[in-house]
Amino acid sequence: MTARRGSGPTMHDVGKLAQVSAMTVSRVLKNDPGVSEATRERVFAAVDRLGYRRNQTARSLRLGGSGMIGLVVTNLANPFYSRLALGVQEIATERGLRMLLSNSAEQADREPDIIDGLIDHQVEGLIVVPAGTRQQHLADAMRHVPVVLAARPPAGLDTDCVLVEDFHGAREATACLLADGHTRIAFLGNPPALYTGAERLRGFWAAHEEIGVEPVHAFIRQGLVDSVTAERATLELLERAERPTALFCTNNRISQGAIRALYKAGTTLPIAGFDDFDLSDVLGLPLTLVSYDADEIGRRAARLLIDRLDHRDAAPPASRRVTVPTRVVRHGVPSGDEPGRPAAGA
Repeated sequence: MTARRGSGPTMHDVGKLAQVSAMTVSRVLKNDPGVSEATRERVFAAVDRLGYRRNQTARSLRLGGSGMIGLVVTNLANPFYSRLALGVQEIATERGLRMLLSNSAEQADREPDIIDGLIDHQVEGLIVVPAGTRQQHLADAMRHVPVVLAARPPAGLDTDCVLVEDFHGAREATACLLADGHTRIAFLGNPPALYTGAERLRGFWAAHEEIGVEPVHAFIRQGLVDSVTAERATLELLERAERPTALFCTNNRISQGAIRALYKAGTTLPIAGFDDFDLSDVLGLPLTLVSYDADEIGRRAARLLIDRLDHRDAAPPASRRVTVPTRVVRHGVPSGDEPGRPAAGA
């Protein structure tokens, strides 16, 4: 194993050769008594073989703070995460911090290596949108740096998080469709294992229960991961003998896929969806969108992290859960003449 061209070997390189994480390498080099002697010997053997030399500049910075924080998101192609990153960067810049950004691509198995890599780069703290519910690697990271979660809650971790009003927003948007007279509403959702998918389905269901109507089970589609799968699911629903009269979509990519399917099918149905998106107000479609400030999620997560950094030498505060509010925005509110709209009470 050789170091990356143009630089010396890194802590991450040492960890790979010794078959341990970069965090374990860091603990060995700090003479952490909690590391076994066998692990310590493997790490020092890897250090000798690679000729690893601790970067003295980085070490000096770390003693007073490296000035860097890490952000891990699940899909940079989604504008939501771009806005979240801008919010984090805004607060980081105000405090003279730099942000290192990584993308897990919704692959939970990639996330531990990404976290190790950021710690290898001496970040002082981490903001993470977790890709899955197995978060032991985040618990390990918290032994070294503070970790704040964004958009999805901790699973078995005692740490801060910033969430959206997923349940409330979905319930309110669905209630708007029900109040317009729709009782055959399709649900187009992301994977149910995701917190957002589960909470938004729960809100969709609650809106029906509040008026004594049960959702049509045959119209519920989950596990949609992008606009392509959403388009395919919508087209399949439109081909049914008894098709839905309105659609609820759990995120902006799913809404866009549904809109593309309606266009291809030459029809119009009212859509309620989570996340506002560009040009939604000029499409001429009946849209009911759950809107919120994605930048604010990033700003609040950054403030929570910086607060922990500011008080790192004190007893850690109790974990905090912050919720960013949602509001419903309606474009082209349905009228009785629009295709696919049933008579009131149908």
